[in-house]
Amino acid sequence: MDETTAVAALGALAQGMRLRIFRALVGAGPGGLTPGVLSAMLDVSASTLSFHLKELAHAGLVSQQRDGRHLIYRPQLAHMNDLMAYLVAHCCGGAPCDAISVARCADC
Repeated sequence: MDETTAVAALGALAQGMRLRIFRALVGAGPGGLTPGVLSAMLDVSASTLSFHLKELAHAGLVSQQRDGRHLIYRPQLAHMNDLMAYLVAHCCGGAPCDAISVARCADC
């Protein structure tokens, strides 16, 4: 991951509703959620949800897949793991430290 990609991802997550949406999708795991489920879960209008999902997708944090008449949004867990690894890559200047290691999703 490079700095530009990390800034885009962090910028997308630096808004409350987008952070809640992303966390809900991470909680759902690789199966993802439909916009209807997300909207009900987070008590957000469809148009607002659509706007925020577009921003998260543009930052590479979520993907969209059509399943018949439904859209499924999934967290891009590998991208999230790459972001976490990027953030801690130079922890303590390379010296051993007590930093928490990046937990990697088994389904990524």
